[in-house]
Amino acid sequence: MSSLVFLDPAYPAGRIADIDAPHLPVTLQGVNRGDGVFESLLYTRNTVRKLDAHLARLQESAAACALTIPDELSWRAAIDTAIADFDADGGADEAVVKLVAARGVADSDPAWCWITVSPAPALGREQRASGIDVLLLDRGYDSKLADRAPWLLMGAKTLSYAVNMAALRYAHQHGAHDVIFTSADGMVLEGPTSTVLVAQRDGDTKRLITPLLETGILPGTTQAAIFAAAEQAGWELGYGPLQPSDLYQSYGVWLVSSVRLLTPVRSLDAKPLHFDAELHEELSELSQSIR
Repeated sequence: MSSLVFLDPAYPAGRIADIDAPHLPVTLQGVNRGDGVFESLLYTRNTVRKLDAHLARLQESAAACALTIPDELSWRAAIDTAIADFDADGGADEAVVKLVAARGVADSDPAWCWITVSPAPALGREQRASGIDVLLLDRGYDSKLADRAPWLLMGAKTLSYAVNMAALRYAHQHGAHDVIFTSADGMVLEGPTSTVLVAQRDGDTKRLITPLLETGILPGTTQAAIFAAAEQAGWELGYGPLQPSDLYQSYGVWLVSSVRLLTPVRSLDAKPLHFDAELHEELSELSQSIR
């Protein structure tokens, strides 16, 4: 029930392949070094959400890695092919469209690029409703490192996710669902696969805040879309800096991502967080309206 399409110059609309068959040489740098970039998009109601933003970020990440990838029109054509193949096989209420560009055997080789479409994990929908328990984990560097060390590719969405997955395993081993990273100088950063949103309220004034991009976090497409919708709805917007104390003093904390959407944080380091149900309902409606 999943589809695989390769971007191939010989197939302008993409080449459909058997997702269960072997396709990639093990010598690809994208395979054995994690040298590549990717994007994950949500497909619902015959719409691939935030496609423009994801394609733009894919190109930005590839540029940061000095990786040449196909142009936007080629990706769009292959996405259409993958979606049509997925829907023809039965589809799903929610699906994940994953775009991958992996470096070849040599730096001068064309990138290997493909798209998969698979049913979205049920856990994401469950956590939107139930909320999650989160740990604060030190990422081990200060919030100014991105400016000093651009070669670390902070802010690019690369295939090198071993540290992020290790953080999630650590959380699960210690009774939590997810993680919010902090910097060595005490700033709130991001989740392993998500962006942090914080709500504040002062009378009738509602304020939505996210950490500073200058700390080296990935620019969140869902965060940007929610910000745009919230501003239209009369919210004030802000960009950090945020410290853990700001999370405890907030009217709500959420982890947001393209697939899981808006997920409320119930507790932080086993300490319950304030939860404003009215603000959550409003933000949930905004997140669901994003296209």
